[in-house]
Amino acid sequence: MIIIIKKEHDEKQLNNLIGWVKKQGLEVDLSEGSHSSVLGLIGDTSKIDIDLVRSLDIVESVKRIQEPFKLANRKFHPEDTIVDVSGVKVGGDNFTIIAGPCSVESEKQIIGIAEAVKKSGAKLLRGGAFKPRTSPYSFQGLRETGLELLLKAKAETGLPIVTEIMSVRHIDLFKDVDLIQIGARDMQNYELLKEVGKTKKPVLLKRGFANTIEEWLMSAEYIMSEGSKDVILCERGIRTFEPYTRNTLDLSAAPVLKELTHLPLIVDPSHASGLARLVKPLSLASVGAGADGLMIEVHNDPPHALCDGAQSVRPEQFDDIAKSVNNMLPICGKKQIL
Repeated sequence: MIIIIKKEHDEKQLNNLIGWVKKQGLEVDLSEGSHSSVLGLIGDTSKIDIDLVRSLDIVESVKRIQEPFKLANRKFHPEDTIVDVSGVKVGGDNFTIIAGPCSVESEKQIIGIAEAVKKSGAKLLRGGAFKPRTSPYSFQGLRETGLELLLKAKAETGLPIVTEIMSVRHIDLFKDVDLIQIGARDMQNYELLKEVGKTKKPVLLKRGFANTIEEWLMSAEYIMSEGSKDVILCERGIRTFEPYTRNTLDLSAAPVLKELTHLPLIVDPSHASGLARLVKPLSLASVGAGADGLMIEVHNDPPHALCDGAQSVRPEQFDDIAKSVNNMLPICGKKQIL
């Protein structure tokens, strides 16, 4: 249930209303916008007398919410959420590019790539320290050493870092990570979602490769219900019958999510296609569809990459992509990145 409060209202009456709702055993989420304030009621709202609430002077209207996700629902929070990742704004009219290698391989590699992508307009550095792989014999990442190298790259370039967590056992290792990534395989790892939510850090939540949009938003709800309100959704392609690309990029998710949720959305064209040559056209298509940013895999030597070299673009290719994206942004109502 949501209660829309009139723009001109008495703060004492509002506080009294919030206190009364809480006494009914419900949680209250207050979202204050430029035109009105919205109270989101979470819990068993059947005990709330809608007619009684509607009769209050400060109340404009009362609506019941049918969707199972509440905190992530745009009806609860009409204005776009802008997530602040260590000074980098994601969402609203901002456009943010996250770039870096699939996995951290060495100090020279990660710092060199970080310097290159920053020069081309990337605002956040990605790099895998812990790598979930289909085969147990594939490179699993440098783990703790990889995190240390990411922090060195951050110190050298000033770029906030994004990296994936795979286990609740690693929570303490991620205290200095600016944006914690939940990978596609863990989108419904609810215990991990809850523990990451308790950190109250910004979270990048990738869509599972066989999950619906509602399931994806319910996973965001798990994180938000534990305290981390700053969730960034990441569309990275879904599994279909088409084998030509690694996944099928669901660009229809962008406008649908803009209707359903206030959370920002970025697109990962690298994992979606699995082919470096498709990253540029898919990036441009993502901008046109309304995405708030991109996450692109960049490697200085893709043929010898320890992970996902086929989908990684070289720094000079990334620079070309960033310039093309930059030219599109004003048309799509976004600030330019260059």
